[in-house]
Amino acid sequence: MTKSCDFLVLGGGSAGFNAARVAVSLGLRTAIVDGARDLGGLCILRGCMPSKTLLYMADVLHLAKKGKTFGLRIPSARADMKAIHARKKKIIGEFADYRLQALQSGKFDLIRAHARFVDAHTVELSNGKKISARHILIGTGSRVSVPPVPGLAGVRCWTSDDVLDLDFIPKRVIVLGGGIVACELAQFLNRIGARVTLVQRSPNILRDHSADASTVVQRAFVDEGIELFAGTQLQRVAHDRRGFTVEFLHDGRKITRRAAHLFNALGREPHTAALNLPAAGVRTRPSGQIVTNRWQQTSAPHIYAAGDCSGPAEIVHIAIQQGELAARHAAGVKKLKPVDYSLLLNVVFTDPQLATIGLLERDLDERGVRYLVASYPFNDHGKSILMDANYGYVKVIAEPKRGRILGAEIVGQDAGELIHAFSAPLAMRATVFDLLRAPWYHPTLAEIITYPLEEIAEQIKR
Repeated sequence: MTKSCDFLVLGGGSAGFNAARVAVSLGLRTAIVDGARDLGGLCILRGCMPSKTLLYMADVLHLAKKGKTFGLRIPSARADMKAIHARKKKIIGEFADYRLQALQSGKFDLIRAHARFVDAHTVELSNGKKISARHILIGTGSRVSVPPVPGLAGVRCWTSDDVLDLDFIPKRVIVLGGGIVACELAQFLNRIGARVTLVQRSPNILRDHSADASTVVQRAFVDEGIELFAGTQLQRVAHDRRGFTVEFLHDGRKITRRAAHLFNALGREPHTAALNLPAAGVRTRPSGQIVTNRWQQTSAPHIYAAGDCSGPAEIVHIAIQQGELAARHAAGVKKLKPVDYSLLLNVVFTDPQLATIGLLERDLDERGVRYLVASYPFNDHGKSILMDANYGYVKVIAEPKRGRILGAEIVGQDAGELIHAFSAPLAMRATVFDLLRAPWYHPTLAEIITYPLEEIAEQIKR
């Protein structure tokens, strides 16, 4: 027997849940299919919220250990991982319970099963039943990938799930990768007391960001005691009773590192392989990422995709926007606007943090667009100096005739908060002169933004 609905959502994470919520509000009979052991999605359970909970606790510990810098007598400060783990579980449990209540609200059908397409309108469930729909949204997210490094697939190493669930302090950890997850959790491990070696294949960590910004974070890591190798070629991974061995080439030399624990942070891939997408006529890229148009439609127009499984950015607020857009398009809402990726906002929660918004120098260079750019360092700014937060800079990019702000890059203290000073101005197509008319309080971290704004304004006046 086949059940039917108007709008079927595969996956109950950020994209899927919000798509279902909007679809119901527009009068569509909606169902969510999710076979995960725990409901809530990657962000709540194994991503944003648990990682930021742990990172903040590690930041507090780091400041306590720096007490002497601020003239404070703090005899000792160390991590109690049992207590840290318990606090994280309590906080994440509250978030997850709230999402579970919303999923079980009765506004839409919630089906606890895995789905596989049998044709363009029908999926077969792991419980043996089938469900068909006029419109379908794929929001199945991503999973940890295992690149073809010799020996890696054959060993049981940690993923981010394991690191986020630690209740002890490991003595030594080798981290493979230099992306956001690798960098954030490598610094966390280092700050709680583990000896960390980070091995990155690209010339810089955080390769999706500018070399200038990633170099600042890299310098901070080394200053804190992380052993960091960038621009490497991984040769072999092995495991025996003594632990893990990683061999790699760096600057023409073969280097070997050993540790009790190995953390695979070499990236994630779309979680689409089990969906049997060819049966639905849904086209994917070689990576498994689903190809979509500006309305989130796949190559089968009644099937949509949103979030990590479709890209282009694995960011929660983007997944939510995409899911909501897909639901509105499926419901026939008029005068829709696609997601505006020129306003893309990104934050890396290392210390110093790294945040960007809008179009950056490399984007504009690729398009042949002229621009003005100015930056100002944190180590020459009053509030950051008194906070001993001297790493990094604020950079502003603007159009050369009127000074309309095109993008910004901040690497430094609280960059993830400061970058939002540009969110509304970018959306409103404001100029540097518009921002300079606003009041900026002294002494604050935020007022550092005024210095590159003033420099660009002077260039335009001249």
